Amino acid sequence: MSAVETATTVDAVAGDWQPTADELAGGLRTMLLLRRFEEEMQRLFLRGEIHGTVHLYIGQEAVSAGVCSALEAGDWVAATYRGHGAALAQGSDPEALAAELLGRRTGTCGGRAGSMNIVDLDHGLVGCFGIVGGSIAAATGAALGCRGGDRVAVAFFGDGATNQAYFHECLNFAKVLELPVLFVCENNLYGEFTPLAQSTAGADIAGRARVFDIPAARVDGNRWEVVAAAARAAVARMRAGEGPQFIEALTYRHLGHSKSDAGRYRPPEEVEAWLARDPIDQLRATLADDERADAIDAEVGGELTAAVERALAAPFPDPAVDRATEYAP
Repeated sequence: MSAVETATTVDAVAGDWQPTADELAGGLRTMLLLRRFEEEMQRLFLRGEIHGTVHLYIGQEAVSAGVCSALEAGDWVAATYRGHGAALAQGSDPEALAAELLGRRTGTCGGRAGSMNIVDLDHGLVGCFGIVGGSIAAATGAALGCRGGDRVAVAFFGDGATNQAYFHECLNFAKVLELPVLFVCENNLYGEFTPLAQSTAGADIAGRARVFDIPAARVDGNRWEVVAAAARAAVARMRAGEGPQFIEALTYRHLGHSKSDAGRYRPPEEVEAWLARDPIDQLRATLADDERADAIDAEVGGELTAAVERALAAPFPDPAVDRATEYAP
């Protein structure tokens, strides 16, 4: 079975939620914000404005946009080094996030975190983690503080993280304590440069969660409404005290693993097939209102252009004055 065919092998999602036109438009707006932001960051990186590397989220927008649409104020999210999408979907300010990647004092973390290690506690972002699987442990820990209430925690991670000890230890721990944590595997079919089939035995990631007696759904991660429905059902169960839940979202990054990766190891026909399943195009088709979709896109584009201009104009931190919290005064 090809990687594209695998994406159609998904589970039915229980529940009777059907998104309204306004909810579809809201989902599209979030996804367009994520896409246009990453395109701006790609442009700035190529101009030499962003140092280090950047892991772009282009192609996977439906996952974090869909999951975070089911969350409320007070819920927690932990993401990966490819975490700009989760940060924005959870409510981080685009200007502050852009300033952070640009190393500016007005950035989310004062220009100290860069692309891979963003923390935004004001918006429920426990952090983005460069260590593979780090988000799983962070969200499981956050869920400890959610017990006894109606708050929940979410861990976003890639398919490669399911081979880390973090994965098995945290799923076991979460189930033993019935923690309100949603584990979301963004299965983009590659662990950096290695195909899933060459690194992951069995290739049934949702099945790994079921071994721990954790309810798990495997869904089309390129369909916002499908991801959102699965997330709403899972979050409702967690808020009702039913313990951890699991979603495996099958998706695909359009670009290489990072800005130093041209992605030539992927078959051209595979890439073309997934580009034809672009999550934004699919949601636009579901909304079936081109005039409204175009207006949303234009509005998002204008907001981001202004936000990036302000971020570029912001000053760099002064080490003599702007002390980061990890340093003693």
